[in-house]
Amino acid sequence: MSLPLAPADVSLLEQGRTLIDVRAPVEFAHGALPGAINLPLMDDEERQRVGIAYKQSGQDSAIELGNSLVSGEVKAARVEAWRRQLEATPDAIIYCFRGGLRSQIAQQWLLEAGIERPRIEGGWKAMRHALCERIDGAASRPLLVVGGLTGCAKTALVNGLDNGLDLEGCARHKGSAFGRHPLPAPSQIDFEHAMGLRLLSLPGPVVLEDESRHIGSANIPLRFWQGMEPAPRIRVEMPLDWRLRQIHKDYIDDLWSIYQHQFGDWLGWALMRKQLSSALGRLKKRLGSARLARLSRLQELAFREHERGNRQAHEAWLAPLLTEYYDPMYRHQLEKHSERRFLHVGDWESCLAAARQWSDDQQEPGRF
Repeated sequence: MSLPLAPADVSLLEQGRTLIDVRAPVEFAHGALPGAINLPLMDDEERQRVGIAYKQSGQDSAIELGNSLVSGEVKAARVEAWRRQLEATPDAIIYCFRGGLRSQIAQQWLLEAGIERPRIEGGWKAMRHALCERIDGAASRPLLVVGGLTGCAKTALVNGLDNGLDLEGCARHKGSAFGRHPLPAPSQIDFEHAMGLRLLSLPGPVVLEDESRHIGSANIPLRFWQGMEPAPRIRVEMPLDWRLRQIHKDYIDDLWSIYQHQFGDWLGWALMRKQLSSALGRLKKRLGSARLARLSRLQELAFREHERGNRQAHEAWLAPLLTEYYDPMYRHQLEKHSERRFLHVGDWESCLAAARQWSDDQQEPGRF
């Protein structure tokens, strides 16, 4: 009896179908399909031992070792884990790396337990290829890039559009020295998969924030990055006090909410202080020792005031951080790319309206 197959179609991801990844945990951590659940056939040690057997003695020897390692109570526990998941999500689909032996074994064992479910033909590799094709294909679509000084709420503008692609959200990083997220960053593969998944729901023009190719530990895929470089741009310009309130929200209020929720008051506060002080320290080369020492003192005083209930004290180090570090750096980039032309330069609301108008224009018959 042949075991059922499901084609490696990205529509499975668009539909939000539950996917059961039977690869080892180390493979899953390296990069999984969006929304997948890891219920492995073999744990990391078992997989390593079977892999060594395969290299030394061939497939038959590897299969024999795998069957001996995953048998009896171990096998029963893993089948039970799959069964419980399929009770909760009966339409779930199974996959392994190439849709080969491991997912077939999982299917067979489930069939013996009275449950028939398909596996993805070509497995993880085929689905990843399809997602990466979507990213590369999107590089040739109409793209609009939103620029502006730090604190101009460019990410909020992108997220306020139906066709916005939040690259920082995909990378779980705000794209600056202070942008590290309290939760672990995704792997490069998971970053690309998050990009691809979002692009599945954006068949037409795309609006995104001006980024360097590196966002935290993630890199924008090269072909897509090359598509961003010549794209038309708009630039948000807001006064310093407005921008200061925005980075206070980003760097202090929102960050504290995440740390407090994840780690509680005491540990969350200690970890947030460590992150912010470390981020400032990483700017030593650009700030110089004297300015870094001054900003570090102001930051430490702000922490003490914050503990007394005065959160606004952080503006004492955030304001010079904007005017002495971020603003000169952005203006240098503007001068470096002086040939670039902006479709619109204005305040946040006018740039939002301009982005919407551009998006509407690209949707006109014959434009895309």
